[in-house]
Amino acid sequence: MNCGMISSISRKLIIAQMYRLNQAQTPLLGALQEWVNKTHAPFYTPGHKRGVGMNRTLIDNWGAAVFGWDLPELPGLDNLHAPAGAIGQSQILAAEVFGAQQTWFLVNGSTTGVIAAILATCGEGEKIILPRNIHSSAIAGIIHAGAVPIFITPEYDLDLDIAHGITPAAVKSALEQHPDAKAVMVVYPTYYGVCGDLAAIESIVHSYGIPLLVDEAHGAHFGFHADLPPAALTMGADLTVQSTHKLLGSLTQSAMLHVKSSLIDVDAIGRSLRLLQSTSPSYLLLASLDAARQQMALQGEQLMSKTIELANIARANIDLIDGLAVVELDTPTPGCKYLDPTRLTVTVTGLNLTGFEADEILTELGVVAELPSMRHLTFMISLGNSRADIDRLVESLTELATHHRVDRPLDLASIEPFQQTSNQMIVTPRQADRSPHVTIPIDRGVALAEHPAIGKISAESICPYPPGIPILIPGEIISISALNYLQRVLDFGGEITGCNDPTLATIKIVKG
Repeated sequence: MNCGMISSISRKLIIAQMYRLNQAQTPLLGALQEWVNKTHAPFYTPGHKRGVGMNRTLIDNWGAAVFGWDLPELPGLDNLHAPAGAIGQSQILAAEVFGAQQTWFLVNGSTTGVIAAILATCGEGEKIILPRNIHSSAIAGIIHAGAVPIFITPEYDLDLDIAHGITPAAVKSALEQHPDAKAVMVVYPTYYGVCGDLAAIESIVHSYGIPLLVDEAHGAHFGFHADLPPAALTMGADLTVQSTHKLLGSLTQSAMLHVKSSLIDVDAIGRSLRLLQSTSPSYLLLASLDAARQQMALQGEQLMSKTIELANIARANIDLIDGLAVVELDTPTPGCKYLDPTRLTVTVTGLNLTGFEADEILTELGVVAELPSMRHLTFMISLGNSRADIDRLVESLTELATHHRVDRPLDLASIEPFQQTSNQMIVTPRQADRSPHVTIPIDRGVALAEHPAIGKISAESICPYPPGIPILIPGEIISISALNYLQRVLDFGGEITGCNDPTLATIKIVKG
């Protein structure tokens, strides 16, 4: 065990013993409440002074009370970058609930945690193995660290047009070819709720003496019910990053990073987070993490039982609608050992509609999906949903199938699935990011095979969003298949992010 781990655990035990912590407490929320109730003249930031100077429109729409909670690091409210009081206590309680040795609160989302994980484990020119359908935040982490990505192609379901996880065999092969890799990162679960065989991957990774990092952004609820996939830390992961706000009850942009390993230098994690997180963190976000942790500690299994029940009701009713199909996992397949039952993916091409077209219609009907894609709509069902929400979802999908089915056959050939494989990488993402760039136009009237962008080195990360999985990353050769897929996403109503021009009328390439 490294010295960083020993010192951090010692600090944790001292704080826990000093305050005699228990899961019914909300140390940070309580400390904030004391300041909210304290009568005083505020001569500190923020400038709105507890809401008095706030724009009237916000007060009228949000209410005045919330602004009294928007406080800075006042006495008793601790410091996110050196927690020894209320924040430290709250993080210790979170570590206990989520099964970690140490937990950090994040106020810049899981993006910050993923970047910090890479910075803390990989240096300039060092290799990290990860799936090609990794989130764009991992690419940002690779650029920051100067690391060299070794991509594994995830398992791909051609019929569904869905990329699953990576297999243990693929991880083993990658490590045999790159035994000098410093870490392996996996996505567990994917945006579609698919979970690979993490236990088998862990065994392989640890045989090389390196850490297994897990982007568990969509799995903060795992571990609170037996019918959910097992949480990454219980499967031997060394580090996991969870978007608490995505599936649990904290505010948007709040997340947690958990470590349970002697292979992770926790002091390096702390240093990385100090580089990445604001020195003026939102206490609204921090307090919401404290409250979400307490809620799950006291009611987690009950809340997840209700959530799973609602998802099962939705699934059973949608299966009865002609023209729609719910993605299921009847038996484990390569890259897909578990499927999160609270993640509902509905195939709509049986209505001769794309997912983008169906999403527009459903939005007009008052139902908004999390993720529209070429063939599907994906719905996230969480502890915040009600039976009324499920009834409206089923009614709207019935309306979609009954009155919005298109007579013309859908030209499936024109939306041929894009199999997420690695493009050829010529330079590292960091080298491409820091090289001189030039912007060139993408003329839709020119055949792609003849387009001047083809064969050039991309200088930017380009991805449909959601889910934020890059089709091109800096340093990769721009291929015909990648550019064609991106253009078709736009043609069918999708959105492109990460690049300078979201219309894809231009693209940045490495100069030279």
